[in-house]
Amino acid sequence: MTNVVFLLTPGLHLLDLAGPAQVFGTAGYDLHYVAERADVRTHQGLIVTASTILPPTCPDDLVVIPGWKAPLSSGEFSSGWLDFIRAHHAAGGTVVSVCAGADALGRAGLLDGRRCTTHHELQDSLARRHPRAVVVPDVLFVTDDRVLTSAGIASGIDLSLHVIAMRHGPAAAARIARSMVVYARRNGDEPQASAMLRHRAHLNDAVHRVQDRIDAHFAEPLPLPGLAATAGVSERTLTRLFESAAGCSPLRYQQALRLERAEHLIGHGSTVEAAARAVGFGDARMLRRLRARA
Repeated sequence: MTNVVFLLTPGLHLLDLAGPAQVFGTAGYDLHYVAERADVRTHQGLIVTASTILPPTCPDDLVVIPGWKAPLSSGEFSSGWLDFIRAHHAAGGTVVSVCAGADALGRAGLLDGRRCTTHHELQDSLARRHPRAVVVPDVLFVTDDRVLTSAGIASGIDLSLHVIAMRHGPAAAARIARSMVVYARRNGDEPQASAMLRHRAHLNDAVHRVQDRIDAHFAEPLPLPGLAATAGVSERTLTRLFESAAGCSPLRYQQALRLERAEHLIGHGSTVEAAARAVGFGDARMLRRLRARA
């Protein structure tokens, strides 16, 4: 089972902790809460009880640092904790910060030469404290070589859903988002909203069920009769409901997911031809047409 180790410091924001914990807990990860003192008073006044022993980790595990009340320097991290963060990443593990938690990654030397972000009110301070970091302004989250940083507060949920989508697929992230009654976001450092965010802002459960199926199998042929059976309605009714709720047809939604995934692959070095095959297009012509239209 994958472990998620939350490193807690006095003054931490509850939602910085609770949002990611809800996402990873729903995904079935094993959650660990660690602090240098057993009782941690949050900024909201609630006292959280944590272990004082850092657990062993493996590369599949996540180390998450929730943010705390400004200023950045108020976060309490001993040299032993910074060594733990640094060693986990050096061993191939992933480290995640929410809001001011990026400062702990900076103190561990993990922001040097890397893109990162934090809450908009703390961006200038983070850049001053860690001048070798490349602080990206006004984005939800940034990923750079297994160092993941988010803007703060609710954006920790977005980043956690992104982690689930990358590890387990967009359908898994969508299911967790729906259970939490939030919208799923996948690529926080892109200016445009994801296809899920654009087309899932509705409350039609039948359409959501069809979208879940498309999310899980978007690279495969998905004939309309099969999708209608998933919703328990006729093909004509599904088309009407889908367009009314999602603002597009099931085919257009599937193409949007394919295009978004293809752009991700191309951005990470894949050729257009290889990306087209990976997302289910027979050749690159349709992908090129969709990219030009977008």
